[in-house]
Amino acid sequence: MAPIDPHSYTDSTHSPTTHISLSLYLDFPSSTIHSSALFTLQNPHSGPFFLDTRSLSINSVTDSQSNPIPFSLSPTVDPIKGSKLTLTLTNHTSFFIHYSTSPSSSALQWLLPPQTFNKKHPFVYTQCQAIHARSVFPCQDTPAIRVCYSAKMNIPIELTAVMAAKHVARRSLLDSDDCFGNSSKGRVVEEFEMELPVPPYLFAFAVGEIDNREVGPRTRVYAESVPELLDSAGREFEGTEEMIREGERLFGGYEWGRFDLLVLPPSFPYGGMENPRMVFLTPTVIKGDATGAQVVAHELAHSWTGNLITNKTNEHFWLNEGFTTYAERRIVEAVQGEKRATLNIGIGWRGLNEDVERFKDNLELTKLKNNQEGIDPDDAYSQVPYEKGFQFLLRIEREVGRPAFDEFLKKYIATFKFKSIDTETFLDFLKANIPGIENQIDLVLWTEGTGIPSDAYEPDSSVYKTIVALANESVNGRMPTEDEIAEWQGQEWELYLDNLPKSIEVSQILALDSRYKLSESKDYEVKVSFLQRAISCGCKAYYSEVEKTLKEVGRMKYLRPLYTALVKDSGSEEDKVFAKRLFSEARECYHPIAQGVVESIFAKYT
Repeated sequence: MAPIDPHSYTDSTHSPTTHISLSLYLDFPSSTIHSSALFTLQNPHSGPFFLDTRSLSINSVTDSQSNPIPFSLSPTVDPIKGSKLTLTLTNHTSFFIHYSTSPSSSALQWLLPPQTFNKKHPFVYTQCQAIHARSVFPCQDTPAIRVCYSAKMNIPIELTAVMAAKHVARRSLLDSDDCFGNSSKGRVVEEFEMELPVPPYLFAFAVGEIDNREVGPRTRVYAESVPELLDSAGREFEGTEEMIREGERLFGGYEWGRFDLLVLPPSFPYGGMENPRMVFLTPTVIKGDATGAQVVAHELAHSWTGNLITNKTNEHFWLNEGFTTYAERRIVEAVQGEKRATLNIGIGWRGLNEDVERFKDNLELTKLKNNQEGIDPDDAYSQVPYEKGFQFLLRIEREVGRPAFDEFLKKYIATFKFKSIDTETFLDFLKANIPGIENQIDLVLWTEGTGIPSDAYEPDSSVYKTIVALANESVNGRMPTEDEIAEWQGQEWELYLDNLPKSIEVSQILALDSRYKLSESKDYEVKVSFLQRAISCGCKAYYSEVEKTLKEVGRMKYLRPLYTALVKDSGSEEDKVFAKRLFSEARECYHPIAQGVVESIFAKYT
């Protein structure tokens, strides 16, 4: 056995899957999916064949003539990898697996009507990154293997399915659509096709009462059928086409056809997910001032860096997120101006320093190329691959100049598109195309060293320095004046709050909020940053707002700092009890991935 990924049972000697054809029956009352999946392999295979699964019930495995194929599911469940499904193949190039998901699937969140915007119909969506696709269908669940897929989704007629794939048809049921013995009354089939090979973590769908608005020639915004939500999302993202064109100018043609956006219910655990053809977004990015479009810029940038070129395993995750953070800021700079991009860099710099401090007892996770054997990638998730990766690429750009680096990026993307690579492959390509770069930059220190290299770049623009200086002056009780904040938007406030000294007094927090109403901000980046600092300095006046926030959104960017502040930073046993009560009451409104993150915070600090 020769594993290729510490997070997968996939064997390097086994033929890769090239196509999966899925027939999915979504059973909302039981929160399960009954499925038949046809797998096609690149080459015939004989002997044991391994697939990743988690919380799946395997009913049968057959060949194309319905002859049974022997299989077994490992009796022990690895807490990270799940259960190994072993098939015994005999020169097979294809096979069917009939299986069902579990209500405890780590990728699926089933929402009851009261948990949706409209309160009328249920809703379900997937989040497969990093290694959760295996809880939706058996697969070689590693980014090293890219597959094409098709899907027939059997759903209630009053609902709509969307997918990170080309929509083929919505039609009435045929007898052949259901092989599970389920009633077809009141149901329809939605068909989709993903014709370009993608890693399994980019498999994505959602089903609910969904409508859309067109915002550009290649873009529609989808969301629950709430006119105000759709209208506000349309306004927020009306500049998407300009960003796509800028991305094409910088990085080459857009390969995926459509670039649609799905605004999910508030429980979605990330700001955005870069699923090709249909990006998933949290509703908290709709801020009313178009700054939420910066999340869209990041997910768009993934269309080249991540979706086209993918990290071979999560130990090289920076190749996905570091490149995308760099590409995002180039798009933002071109569309919204250098000032806005610089603020992004400043906020990222602060986040990088905080996460390096967070991992001070596990410095391995502050490396770009790291060892994740025995580590859940969800636990390893941080700003390090994003911001240290960005800093590494920015260091190269500063060394060779932007024009030369732009040409390098275009060649890099053209060379490796639709491939999965590792750090060594990138470094070899870098040295071959920028001769002598290893003599100017310590490439080993940047990729394998811990912490932040001394030649990283803290922003030095006037706007960044002014905001950080104002935050530092709060030590003397000084607040920014009305004139100083006259042009501030959410990012300026976020940068200011992130740089407030830990020694800030309760009276200063109260005075700051009394003047600027930060605890009431509609921008969650500002609100959560303010509440985090209020908790850390022992200001209990805002705990009702903390409770409201933790119960109305499930984005991990907000859950992590607020729960951490309650159970670690405040140092109060009363706060720990408060946090545990909140989690017990809000838990079912969080995606399973977010539930796990909060539980790990409690395990570490309580």
